[in-house]
Amino acid sequence: MSDFFVRAVIGGIGVALVAGPLGCFVVWRRMAFFGDSLAHGALLGVAIGFAAGIDVNAAILVVCVGIALLLLGLERQKRLATDTLLGILAHGTLALGLVSASLVEGARIDVMGYLFGDVLAIGRTDLYWIYGGGAAVLLVLAWFWRPLLALAVHAELARAEGVPVRAARIVFMLLVALTVAIAMKIVGVVLVTALLLIPAATARRFAATPEMMAILASFAGVLSVSGGLGASLAWDSPAGPSIVVAALALFVAASGLAIVFRAASGARSTKVETLA
Repeated sequence: MSDFFVRAVIGGIGVALVAGPLGCFVVWRRMAFFGDSLAHGALLGVAIGFAAGIDVNAAILVVCVGIALLLLGLERQKRLATDTLLGILAHGTLALGLVSASLVEGARIDVMGYLFGDVLAIGRTDLYWIYGGGAAVLLVLAWFWRPLLALAVHAELARAEGVPVRAARIVFMLLVALTVAIAMKIVGVVLVTALLLIPAATARRFAATPEMMAILASFAGVLSVSGGLGASLAWDSPAGPSIVVAALALFVAASGLAIVFRAASGARSTKVETLA
């Protein structure tokens, strides 16, 4: 098997292991649009990185963190709803990134690769970035698990119980920003939120506890990456979109299976009540 494909699989699995648990909080807190805003803004980081001659991954991270902190500050104003602000940031930064990328002189920027991912172009440096950043995300997530979980359940109740709600919100936004930055290479700006949401939504069908949902979400993400890359290799389809399609297929299959299990469980209950 070619080295580039092996690196793609290793990198994709690394991203899936991180995106699964963090995606659970995105699902619980209904913040899918927030992930989209960060992902769209990441393209601006690409343009800045090329223009300034600095590491693109670092530039993407700085821009994502900046957008997250900007949104945190803008949430305090009451004139515009949060979803309106997210829409302005998402589309505004994406357009600004596209324009900026076209104006960078002396650099050939693969815009389509950044929009839809270029997992087959992952190098050793990218793997260090993925696994180093991913390990940092998981460590911080484990450390703040309880406050973040309390915030996801009920923010006001968490505040009443002494949970540092604002600190937990900042930590969560920064973790999403870092995850978007490391996942861009895999599925790109357009599809990165799907890798956060779909495996977590799949896991929700079968998880009895938050911790179990996080584990199952990582497992679903790994299956999606493996299946998507396998399909890409077999049918010569785009790797990033193939991963998302595999995740979608897994979600549909899991939903159907959950319906079957629920119907079978209801039938058994009815039969027992009848015999009783």
